[in-house]
Amino acid sequence: MFADPRTADRITGLVLLMLGIAMLVGGYTMDRLEIRQIHPASIPGLVPMGLGAAMIICSLLLIHSSRGQNTQAIKTEQGSARNLFVSIALCIGYAVGLVGKMPFALATGIFIFLFALYFSWTAEGSRSRSKLVIFTALFAAVFSGAISLLFQYGFLVRLP
Repeated sequence: MFADPRTADRITGLVLLMLGIAMLVGGYTMDRLEIRQIHPASIPGLVPMGLGAAMIICSLLLIHSSRGQNTQAIKTEQGSARNLFVSIALCIGYAVGLVGKMPFALATGIFIFLFALYFSWTAEGSRSRSKLVIFTALFAAVFSGAISLLFQYGFLVRLP
């Protein structure tokens, strides 16, 4: 659609920036439920505010990185479409096939492992792929455990 992929990155970054700002403001303006004597740290808008802030940071990084990108280093549209479909398949597989059928931490670890391994496999040379698999497994185990603990003890959510 765009002749220069950097233009697409800038436009996407701006759209995500506006969405992140809207999420941050919307989360901040949500009712605090003080009348029900709910602790301020458990306000309903806390998660949207955090996600909005993270989206703002990521969109600014995308906009900044699009300045110096070399168009030859950008993947072709076919590779990007394949990555999109793999991402969708992994997310649907996680939500439909894993969550609820096994412990949450295990399902999340499998998802993180497969997702990270797919997107870093081609970037690594063939000599270091065994190290990549080990590092990715460790990464998935640490982050799935951290996510599970955050949801259980930080957000007080019962996990399947």
